[in-house]
Amino acid sequence: MIVGVLREIKVEENRVSMTPAGVEVLCNAGHRVLVEAGAGEGSGFLDADYAAQGATIIDSAAAVYARAEMVMHVKEPQPVEYGMIREGQIVFTYLHLAAAGELTRALIDSKAVCIAYETIQRADGTLPLLTPMSEVAGRMAIQEGAKYLEMAHGGHGVLLGGVPGVDPGMVLVIGGGVVGTNAAKMACGLGAKVYLLDMNLDRLRYLSDVMPANCFLMMSSPATIRELAVRADVIVGAVLIPGARAPKLITREMLKTLRKGTVLVDVAIDQGGCFETSRPTTHSDPIYMVDGIVHYCVSNMPGALAKTSTLALTNATLPYALEIANKGWKRAMKENVEIEKGANVVNGAVTYKSVADTFSMEYVPVGEFY
Repeated sequence: MIVGVLREIKVEENRVSMTPAGVEVLCNAGHRVLVEAGAGEGSGFLDADYAAQGATIIDSAAAVYARAEMVMHVKEPQPVEYGMIREGQIVFTYLHLAAAGELTRALIDSKAVCIAYETIQRADGTLPLLTPMSEVAGRMAIQEGAKYLEMAHGGHGVLLGGVPGVDPGMVLVIGGGVVGTNAAKMACGLGAKVYLLDMNLDRLRYLSDVMPANCFLMMSSPATIRELAVRADVIVGAVLIPGARAPKLITREMLKTLRKGTVLVDVAIDQGGCFETSRPTTHSDPIYMVDGIVHYCVSNMPGALAKTSTLALTNATLPYALEIANKGWKRAMKENVEIEKGANVVNGAVTYKSVADTFSMEYVPVGEFY
C-alpha cells in the first residue's frame, strides 16, 4: 500500500503522524511511504531522516493526497484539504467529528474511508490511540492551570503546592479516565489538595488504591460539582464519551458562584468542551475571561510538546496503520473489531452511531460495506 504522511497545517500543531522509525517498519513490510516535505520538522525529524529509512519526500499535500492510498495526519483535515480527499481513500487520523459538522459533511461528500484514532476501542473499553495523548494532556492541564493562577494572567494568585504554614491550592478534576488520572497525579505531586470525580464506582475503588493520600475520590453528580467548584482554584474538565459531544458540566450560571481568578482547563474541547462557556483557543492565545474566570481551552494541547507527543503517538498508531496497510481496510476491520470501531465515515455514510445521533443523520453499520 502507498501510505502518505502529511504535514500538519492546523494552527500551532507541531506533531507528525509518523516517525522515521515508523516509516522504516512500514517500508520493511513492503509498503511505500510518501512524506510531505517538512512534515517532521516541528518534532525534530528532518526530511533526510525519513529518506534514510526509505520514504519518498513529496513537495505538497496535494501530491500526497493524489498518490497515497492511505493518508495519515495527527489532527483532522483542514478545509483547504477537503477537496483533495479522494473516493475510496483511507484517512487515518484524529477526527472528533461530533464537534465538527462541516468536516463530517465534507468527509461524507468525499466518499472516503475515514478511520478515527479516538474511536478505535479495545474490548475492555480502553481507547489505545487516545491514551498517549490523554496522558500528555492530563499532565499539561495542571502545568497550565498552575501557570494561569498567577495574577499576571488573571488568576487569583494561589500556589497549588502552598508553602509551610499556608494551605495548598485545591484542584477539582471532573472525570477519572486517563486524562483525569494523569491530571490528578500531577496535581498531587505538586502538593495540591485534589478532588477527583467519576461516575463509575468500580473505577473510583481502583483509583482509591493507587492514588496518593492527598487525592480524594468522590462520585460525580451535579450537586457534588457545584459544591466543590466554588472552593476550587483549578477545575480540569476531563470527561469523555467516545465519539460523542462532551456534556456541559459547568454552566454559565455556575460561573457566578466561582471565585474570581479560578482557572478552568477544558481538555474535552476537541469534543465540544465540558464547560458551557468553552470555545477553542490556540497555544499563542490560550486563555480568555468570562465573568472573571480564566478559561484555557487549547484544542491541541499535546502539540506544544511535539517531540514527546509524536513518539508516544507513533508507538500507539503504528501497529494499527501496519495492519490496515497489510490487509486493506475491509479485511482489517473484519478481523480486528478494534479497527472496525474506528470507522466513522465510509463511502458517504456515517458509520459511528454517536456521530450520526449528534447530527440527526442516518447510521449505517460499517459491516454493510464488506
